[in-house]
Amino acid sequence: MRVTVVGAGVVGLTVAHELAAAGHAVRVLADADAQASTSGAAAALWFPHGVPHTPQVLASAAATYRRLVDLARDPATGVRVRAGTVLSRRPDPDRSWTSAVPEHRVLGPGEAPAGASGVRCTVPLAVTGTYLAWLQEQVRRRGVALERRAVGSLAEVEGADAVVVAGGVRSPALLGDDRTTVPVRGQVARLANPGLTEWVTDDDNPDGLTYVVPRDGDVVCGGTGDVGAWDRSVDPAVEDAVLRRVRALVPALADRPVLSRAVGLRPGRPDVRLEPVEGHGRPVVACYGHGGAGFTLSWGDAGRVVRLLEGA
Repeated sequence: MRVTVVGAGVVGLTVAHELAAAGHAVRVLADADAQASTSGAAAALWFPHGVPHTPQVLASAAATYRRLVDLARDPATGVRVRAGTVLSRRPDPDRSWTSAVPEHRVLGPGEAPAGASGVRCTVPLAVTGTYLAWLQEQVRRRGVALERRAVGSLAEVEGADAVVVAGGVRSPALLGDDRTTVPVRGQVARLANPGLTEWVTDDDNPDGLTYVVPRDGDVVCGGTGDVGAWDRSVDPAVEDAVLRRVRALVPALADRPVLSRAVGLRPGRPDVRLEPVEGHGRPVVACYGHGGAGFTLSWGDAGRVVRLLEGA
């Protein structure tokens, strides 16, 4: 089939890769490069953040985990496998995600901060600039055409036998049948890396969402989860608060300078939308609503898209 994918973030590019690998003629349409998308601002740590841990989500997360670990064998992909800690401050935390992680253990007494419990685990992460550039090159090598242009409606997508809508938070505007998706604004600062390799997430931090994800030369520090906020400008006061939290959690960052900063709009939704959409005169598949788990679900959900289209 001739398939057009709308959206060039990590989900759109991965869907395009798998469709092309299955032998389809693929084109990607997007109004921004992958680096300028929400994917470019992400910490890109494997973890199903901001989505319900349904069987489908966990299956896609497990498939993506395996694929990313395999990609990490080649440093040029930008994928790294690193140990770290997921902290929780809830009495009964949801740890169903550990079913996809071969190496993990629950922290013992005294290993977590006061009032918290946690899981030590080893998971993949992506150095986003390197990984997204690698993914773009891979799809080009498979003959995928990457076109920079805004798409206002599916009627504007000509010359396609089928369409995949993978445009993140902008996707509902193309389909016109979804009022449940909202932007979830995330702001991060990237600090110079003092030599850290281990990451930590503290979603339930009483002062606000907190995570520290070391990459090759920097450390992604976050964050925020501002539901319904469309503003993509950096807020200095928010950054100051984020840095106070991360430096309290990881004192080694106390004197590290800020190298860069970014804001992304995660596509928040009660659940991931991955399904055929009727009424468009040709097969259309929705693939969006990944919250903060686009990298985590990308390869698994891309495989699902291929199976849906080939069964259409």
